[in-house]
Amino acid sequence: MNQVDYLRISLIDRCNFRCQYCMPEGSELDYILKQQLLTDEELLTLVQEVFIPVGFRQFRLTGGEPLLRPRVVDLVGAIASLPQTQDLSMTTNGFLLAPIAQNLYDAGLRRINISLDSLDPHIFDQIIGSHGRSRWQQVWDGIQAAHRVGFDPLKLNVVVIPGVNDHEILDLAALTIDKQWHVRFIEFMPIGNGELFGDRGWVSSAELRQQIRDRWGLTEAQVRGSGPADVFQIPGAKGTLGFISQMSECFCDRCNRMRLSADGWLRPCLLNETGQLDLKTSLRSGVSIPQLREQVRQLLAIKPEINYKGRDSGTTGVYSRTMSQIGG
Repeated sequence: MNQVDYLRISLIDRCNFRCQYCMPEGSELDYILKQQLLTDEELLTLVQEVFIPVGFRQFRLTGGEPLLRPRVVDLVGAIASLPQTQDLSMTTNGFLLAPIAQNLYDAGLRRINISLDSLDPHIFDQIIGSHGRSRWQQVWDGIQAAHRVGFDPLKLNVVVIPGVNDHEILDLAALTIDKQWHVRFIEFMPIGNGELFGDRGWVSSAELRQQIRDRWGLTEAQVRGSGPADVFQIPGAKGTLGFISQMSECFCDRCNRMRLSADGWLRPCLLNETGQLDLKTSLRSGVSIPQLREQVRQLLAIKPEINYKGRDSGTTGVYSRTMSQIGG
């Protein structure tokens, strides 16, 4: 088991997209009320006085869509400025990114992951549930802005959906040839949406790699980050290709992360709610910081056991929230 030093922080559970793999069409979500969210002060208290002292050094800001969080640039700056912060990154859908990309970079954000599930605007809008004006161009503008600002690595996340975007694998992989972009193919994971995709299954990373290998060849590579991706490179390409194989290959024994939800629940496993801590309620009810640290230490101690329970129980019926509410 790797050292657990990586915390994914969900800033908000809302999103301005309704992606099929997060929020299937027709689903209704109970969003967190504003007063139920961790405040900026509470979040920074937990990061600085609880998580850093017990060993967390790497932080990723997620959502929902994190750029919907008010004062998100200020939050980035506050976390980035902590001397113990070794790495700060963000996952976003990119729709709101272009106007504030420079501000985020200036505040201390250096790595960013942007969702780009299709190069075809029509398919893209189908995936994200856009029934009005197309949103593809604004996301593409956000990617271009992130590239100009200098985010490194700049990663593009692609959830591969059989029969929807799996025919675009080579086109998406080609983005890494001339630019130092890092495309990551993610096996579809049926959390909160298993009925929608149950008849289609999922495309394994091995199949995707073989397509790319047949076209260009593949060599092993590396890219900075803390995720579970297996990284390869088209020979001579500037960027890399990552494959996240949570369905075809269990990587529980490599898990180095925990997740803090927007309403203050600390969860040790994406697939298992066992052991979760309600840090917000504890903080607001006056539980001392040393006590909170000890609770987190105890959860860290049993995380390996929780990971394997999550693996053994599969990927459906274990988590009560959808992927959009978990923070990925």
